[in-house]
Amino acid sequence: MAGKRGFFTFCCLLVFRLMTVAQVQLPVYPDSLFSTYYQQRVSHFKTLPKTTDDIIFLGNSITDGAEWSELFGDSRIKNRGISGDISAGVIARLPEIAGRRPAKVFLLIGVNDLSRNTSPDSVVKNIGLISNYLHEQTPATQVYVQSILPVNKIYNKFGIHTNKSARIIEVNQRLESAADKNHYTYINIHDAFRGKDGLLRPELTNDGLHLKGEGYLVWKHLLYPYVFDLGSKPSLLPLPQSLKWLPGFFPFYKCNSVIADKELANEANIIQQLLKLNGASAIGHDSIGNKLYIELKLTKLKVPRLADEAYHLQVSENCVKIIANTAHGIFNGIQTLIQLLRDNVILDACDITDWPAFAWRGYMVDVGRNYQSVEQLKQQINMMALYKLNTFHFHVTEDIAWRLAIKQYPELTLPKNMTRDKGRFYSVDEVKELQRFCRERHIEFIPEIDMPGHSAAFKRAFHCDMQSDTGMRILKNIIREVCETYKPAYLHIGGDEVKISNAGFLPEICRTVEQYGVKTIGWSPGGNVPQNTIRQLWMKEGPVDKKTKYIDSRHMYLNHMDPLESVTTLFYRMIGDVSAGNNNVSGGEICLWNDRAVNREEDLLTMNPVYPAMLAFAERSWRGGGRPGWTANIISADTSALNSFKEFENRLLDQKEQSFKGLPFPYYRQCNLVWRFYGPYNNGGDREAKFKPETDAFLKDSASFVATGGTLILRHWWYPLVNGLIVHPKENSTWYASAKIWCDTEGYKNFWIGFNNLSRSYATDTPDPGTWDSKGSALWVNGNMIKPPLFKFAGSKGNLESPLIDEGYEYRQPARIYLNRGWNNILVKLPVAGFTGKDSNNPVKWMFTFLPF
Repeated sequence: MAGKRGFFTFCCLLVFRLMTVAQVQLPVYPDSLFSTYYQQRVSHFKTLPKTTDDIIFLGNSITDGAEWSELFGDSRIKNRGISGDISAGVIARLPEIAGRRPAKVFLLIGVNDLSRNTSPDSVVKNIGLISNYLHEQTPATQVYVQSILPVNKIYNKFGIHTNKSARIIEVNQRLESAADKNHYTYINIHDAFRGKDGLLRPELTNDGLHLKGEGYLVWKHLLYPYVFDLGSKPSLLPLPQSLKWLPGFFPFYKCNSVIADKELANEANIIQQLLKLNGASAIGHDSIGNKLYIELKLTKLKVPRLADEAYHLQVSENCVKIIANTAHGIFNGIQTLIQLLRDNVILDACDITDWPAFAWRGYMVDVGRNYQSVEQLKQQINMMALYKLNTFHFHVTEDIAWRLAIKQYPELTLPKNMTRDKGRFYSVDEVKELQRFCRERHIEFIPEIDMPGHSAAFKRAFHCDMQSDTGMRILKNIIREVCETYKPAYLHIGGDEVKISNAGFLPEICRTVEQYGVKTIGWSPGGNVPQNTIRQLWMKEGPVDKKTKYIDSRHMYLNHMDPLESVTTLFYRMIGDVSAGNNNVSGGEICLWNDRAVNREEDLLTMNPVYPAMLAFAERSWRGGGRPGWTANIISADTSALNSFKEFENRLLDQKEQSFKGLPFPYYRQCNLVWRFYGPYNNGGDREAKFKPETDAFLKDSASFVATGGTLILRHWWYPLVNGLIVHPKENSTWYASAKIWCDTEGYKNFWIGFNNLSRSYATDTPDPGTWDSKGSALWVNGNMIKPPLFKFAGSKGNLESPLIDEGYEYRQPARIYLNRGWNNILVKLPVAGFTGKDSNNPVKWMFTFLPF
């Protein structure tokens, strides 16, 4: 009996294996069915390098006729079109396609089948067979089935093809209906090529079947979001206040005319450069006849608030019009136009009316501690402009170094008076160049001379304190030179984190600045600045004086933020505790204070979430709104709040793909990762103590709560000012978090994993060898414990002059973890002892990051 049971089990396993391995059987066709050209192409394809993760365009002569990789500017795209091919020909060469494990397949086939009088039903069944085979053989491959294009008899060519319009429509309808069942995404490209008569538009073809160059540009526009995993329409950021998508599109590639008011020469030049980049040679300035044109015009535009930056953008099939009250408003409209022009070919028709919620939308860079080249600063300013930030705050003096050239006092920038990046400073010409660069982009350039604090470099140069009589005399000369040389609208005078020994210092400094017609800004909490000085909030203090203007930078320091947390907290943030600017709150400013030394200036953008945070802040400061309080995690209990974040995250990632290729952008999708939390378990001070989630492989207990995200903060180091997931966190407790991750194919995948995102402003210690952190955190995937990274300087004491190397997940090599095909189980252990760090440089961050990408 035992032998029979074993044999029976063996047979069942064999049948099961055969069923799972050979679900889809491909028919075998004789070679005589296919042309000589077909066989030439197939033999050529087989000899090409066996690369994986490509994007394959598969089809007949219509696909064969394009230079797809050049059209899309992407070498991953491979043309596998064969002139004259039919669905059977695609089936016959399908194993070679599947063997390459492509990332995507774009299939267009069927018109030649119909010309041979193959029934629509048979065409649809063959296409379903193709998709199902690819789904089985290479499940990670995304299959896109495109509708058959319309045809036209007008040229009296390809008569057996161009008389099949009715059957083409029937096949397309069936393909759309069968998409889900056959594991493909259906793309309707037919309608965009169809004229009012339902036939292929004559201007896109010269034979009624195949496409001319313009036809391929239209095709590119339709496929662009699918090729690059983007939204079906351009993902504008910040989202305009009013946006209506309209039918039709404007063929930007055919336009060569710009009409602009004479006051808009700078803005007209931006449009002209865009047109030239897209092939326009001679740029005209009229709209005679049917000529396509772009118009920039100053006029009266009524909006609810901040009319100086508002604009109205209208895209139709014949023209693009941007109107505004000021050149700044026109410029903002152009930035939206640039985002609309994501494929550099076509603009979707739309109507946009837009204005900002806050007048002050700023970004501050501390170049006193870590010098940045003018080129890298310009890169950041360019991104500010694209996303409509309008204030560049240049913090240029510090204890470490004074980096602003002062002609009267060259000793300030001598290498011996700097303790880091010695000899690196900004000349008058470089600062003026940055000013010009900002001015062209309608960005206010605001220098900061920090006084009387953060001034050790000043003291090294002059051997006196700023608050002394000698120090004040020198500072007044410096202020005169800065104000007369650069003529800024504002000068930030710092004024915080220092003992004021001379009560008259800050009032006198502010009066000196203001006598040159320059407004002053000071940090708050800070010193005794006059009431008319704008306060930049950096701590708990909020707007209390109705006669004072404020800029909000509280909990907006990027150097303290985990990359994933930064997007979350800034997205939900209510700037200045108001939904829109008012007489007290002008707006807000994100700040990059990287106290710790870096090896390369690029590390400032890699180790800090500058660009993802900049975009989240751009959205909130332009749109307004937000939620009261400071949020560290994705809000998943409120469906509306979760959905709004998901929608924003889609646009954020589209912008990452569109505008940040080759630039540091430490952010990946996190809102699809759902965690179940179990606890709290009292560990009695024993962080290694094991509890049920760790010992019971089939845990059936109800979760204490559910949360969403890639970074989860249980207790923020600024609790209770910033709340984490645990409402009432307790010392000597352990929590567990579990999640499931689906994987289409087994193999090693990349992960971000971390348990203590180090601030770039503290001298935090590196975890001891063999540990993730000092709390005893642990992680298992499918029951296998994941080892911590081999930190290069494990167990070393933090030092601000020792650059970070691999301590953060976002700037070390990603963890490589083997996943099974199907669902994979994740378990995270999160013990904690106390909430008081051993010193101020080592705060307790009760958090973890786990994110596949």
